[in-house]
Amino acid sequence: MKTALIGAGLAVIGAVAALTGVLSPDALLALLDRVAPVLGFVIGLTIVADLAAEAGLFAGLADVAARVAGGRVWVLWLLVVLLAVLCTVFLSLDTTAVLLTPVVVLVARKVGASPLPFAFTTVWIANCGSLLLPVSNLTNLLAVHALGNPAPLAYAALVAPAAAVGILVPVVAVGVRYRRELGARFERVAGTPAPDRGLFVIAAVVVVLLVPALVSGVAVWIPAAAAALVLVVAFAVRKPSALRLTLVPWGTLLFASGLFVVVAAAQALGLATLLGDIVGTGTSFPDLLRLAGGAALSANTANNLPAYLALEPVGGSELRLVAILIGVNLGCIVTPWASLATLLWHGRLVSLGVEVPWKRFLLAGLGLTVVMLPLAVLALVRL
Repeated sequence: MKTALIGAGLAVIGAVAALTGVLSPDALLALLDRVAPVLGFVIGLTIVADLAAEAGLFAGLADVAARVAGGRVWVLWLLVVLLAVLCTVFLSLDTTAVLLTPVVVLVARKVGASPLPFAFTTVWIANCGSLLLPVSNLTNLLAVHALGNPAPLAYAALVAPAAAVGILVPVVAVGVRYRRELGARFERVAGTPAPDRGLFVIAAVVVVLLVPALVSGVAVWIPAAAAALVLVVAFAVRKPSALRLTLVPWGTLLFASGLFVVVAAAQALGLATLLGDIVGTGTSFPDLLRLAGGAALSANTANNLPAYLALEPVGGSELRLVAILIGVNLGCIVTPWASLATLLWHGRLVSLGVEVPWKRFLLAGLGLTVVMLPLAVLALVRL
């Protein structure tokens, strides 16, 4: 609800910018042409993720992880790490935050383990592990346009070293901080059967086929929409009660659309020139670290989406654009509003009765960011 209200306010500001001539009709059409496929992808993938969860797919994967762990919490945690990485990379960070968070918390409780290492693992991998593919994060989908629309695997090759840093550093941090909790053992527990075996199988097949389709080079909104359509038809036949208007992420769409328009208006008023003076130019290690640091600061001040859009005009090269992505993806873990995924993650934890003090979150995120940004930028320039 709060996201929708903020989005409505941003939309009003954008409408004022359009009516007053700050944004011309041509500029609005160009913006629509760029962001419409991105928003279409968000709609399709959100529907797929929600219906797959309704079919029991994610809970089933968690049950498999619990069985494979063999009574060892650290093995269960590593399997959760793997699941979170795969979910984030191929199905986006918001999917991990929204759907995987309750699953891993419930599994942790089911085996008598502390939910905190699992919760922190989920949110940090969701954000910091979202650099590897265009579909992993909305910021990446926006950057692909500025990078000249490379194929997904070509994009992955460009960002892979920095993406590896974004995954490994949080995993090491959680492993060290919660080593005692992760060293415990648990009794093996029985899995929970899927409520509808037919829907479970259909959802599994759809997701398995969707993953390679998203990296095939086809515009990502097309396979996402096709997968959503297949699942909607399947649920219409077998479980129509699950089909509701709230499957479409209206609040997220309004929020993102408002941000896009407001940032476009700010750029028309000279925002890029101001930011260019702050983050500098050049492609040396100090230059790129300055840019990534400025991007991280912008993301934690406002949000990673407008931070990327505001800084994109001062990119100018592949290295500088990836440095911006490093800042807004890996560095958006300090303030809770820096990433929509973090807000969604916290909302799920609250509903499950898991308390995470924001002070601890802020200090831990700050420490991780200070370590990750230099390492990720160094990995980028050493590519």
